[in-house]
Amino acid sequence: MTESAFISANINRWQEFERSLKSPQGESPDHLKSLFLQTTDDLAYAQTFFKGGEAEHYLQQLSHKLQSTVTKRRAFHWAKFSRFWSQELPLISYKYRRTLLYSVLIFFLSVGIGVFSAAKDPTYTRLIMGDRYVDMTEGFIEDEDPMAVYKQTGQTEMFLGITFNNIMVSFYAFALGLFTAVGTVYIMVSNGIMLGAFQFFFFQKGLFWTSFLTIWIHGTLEISAIVIAGAAGMILGNSFMFPKSYSRVESFKRGARDGMKLVIGLVPIFITAGFLEGFVTRLTDMPTALKVFIIVVSMGFILFYFSWYPRLIYQSYKQQQKHVS
Repeated sequence: MTESAFISANINRWQEFERSLKSPQGESPDHLKSLFLQTTDDLAYAQTFFKGGEAEHYLQQLSHKLQSTVTKRRAFHWAKFSRFWSQELPLISYKYRRTLLYSVLIFFLSVGIGVFSAAKDPTYTRLIMGDRYVDMTEGFIEDEDPMAVYKQTGQTEMFLGITFNNIMVSFYAFALGLFTAVGTVYIMVSNGIMLGAFQFFFFQKGLFWTSFLTIWIHGTLEISAIVIAGAAGMILGNSFMFPKSYSRVESFKRGARDGMKLVIGLVPIFITAGFLEGFVTRLTDMPTALKVFIIVVSMGFILFYFSWYPRLIYQSYKQQQKHVS
């Protein structure tokens, strides 16, 4: 849908909102709230697909007018915050769904390279992980506690350290998109190869499922977020390399804005992953069913919020536009 078609399909409804504002005493609070929510939904769509355009400018003004009638400024900030998570971020995920898919494929291809390389070269894991880490892990295996590495640091210290490190890695992966998407792809490839070699190491020791059910308690969210951060970096790099119908500068601004929003949206995920790694992963004796439950719920959330829900929001909005027109 073009911006002109978007405006044509909704202008009558927006003008009706304008008329409602002229006599707010005659409108019930619930009705005014409904008008405000419809406008913010339209604004989220316009900010995603027509950033900087006439529609966004008009809807920002209209939403401000409705907000001043319905609630105080503080409540508006909450509505804006809510709109980001419920509308804007999912629509960005849908808009760049192919880039997200490419990021997933690149990462898991890299995991395969790591597995293949470790299988062909017995020294490869030491080259990737380092002799000190491999020797330490082999010592834990001999002591019949192969996942003891997650018990070596205090819970709070580990939570804070891991969370900060992962957030910095995500911003680093995004920022490397400034130098085309090549730098971002390098980060994903190196992390994917490391993961593949790491998992194959435990496979060789006959401990694949033990390691899988422990590592992926936190790794499901952590790795997924790193892949999405990689997609954000690719969005940034591709916006400059392939501006399409926009000027290179305007395309870069749009890519930077959307990519940054994706990265910001990952912060709560990294915090949750850090919490799991610091406080839960170390509980290696917890029931297998509970480990599987945490992994499945984590993966279910990622697939829901970044794949199924964005498609649902977009299709719902398209249906709404058809109904209006």
